[in-house]
Amino acid sequence: MKKIAIFAKVHDPRCQGVAGELIAWLEQRGIVPLVEAHFARHLGLSGIASEDIPDLADIAVVLGGDGTLISAARLLGAREIPILGVNLGSLGFLTEITLDELYPTLEACLDGDYRVSERMMLAVTVERGGDTVFSHRVLNDAVINKGALARIVDMESLVNGHYLTTYKSDGLIISSPTGSTGYSLSANGPIVHPDLECLTITPICPHTLTNRPIVLEASSEITIRLISKDEDVYLTLDGQVGMDLKCGDIIRVRRAEHRTRLVMSRSKDYFEVLRTKLKWGER
Repeated sequence: MKKIAIFAKVHDPRCQGVAGELIAWLEQRGIVPLVEAHFARHLGLSGIASEDIPDLADIAVVLGGDGTLISAARLLGAREIPILGVNLGSLGFLTEITLDELYPTLEACLDGDYRVSERMMLAVTVERGGDTVFSHRVLNDAVINKGALARIVDMESLVNGHYLTTYKSDGLIISSPTGSTGYSLSANGPIVHPDLECLTITPICPHTLTNRPIVLEASSEITIRLISKDEDVYLTLDGQVGMDLKCGDIIRVRRAEHRTRLVMSRSKDYFEVLRTKLKWGER
């Protein structure tokens, strides 16, 4: 590994301090640090445009929290570049490497001795009037939800072309296994082990209380057609990007061709992270 990309929570002073030390550590070993341009400006350095990094980096280090890592995953997923997520605050579901583990883990990566968890991603498209007007790859979820003053949203849903139901709810969450512990969990969706291959549909506050979350095989294509007229409805991807929807829009979600590859901690397993993050066993 000759070039290592560095992404960080831009306005966090802790990230800036750790990044400065990391850059020096890499340069001492003859490794080129590729600092994302927006973050580099906060360090007083010249950086690399984010869209250019996937073609240059051998591995990426993300300093911050799960949100920062998810953003990097969307950028790097097509090249399946390993991502080492370092959490500088509370334990994250994705950024599970602690600051104390950063350099030992990096040393192991340089020696080729590291463990990777391959995470399924979602490919999301929006069709309007027969044309594809939006296309994105996401790690966690695609969420269709109403605006602050909108009424219940009607959404016709199909799986592999077969009619499932017409949801009448505040919204709908389609998540990957990794995204099952995000917004979907808050809406009473199931916790899905990240190594599984599946898609989950979770309605948000459904009008019909028997509309429960459903888990589908990973090869499924989910099609949602927005039926509601004159409503304020929005599509949000990974809680970070999105677009306004119009009546008649068709949202398609399927398994993406590429995966996110996360470098995992050797000192903890998924169930330890789950217990700690969700405070299981505490009174």
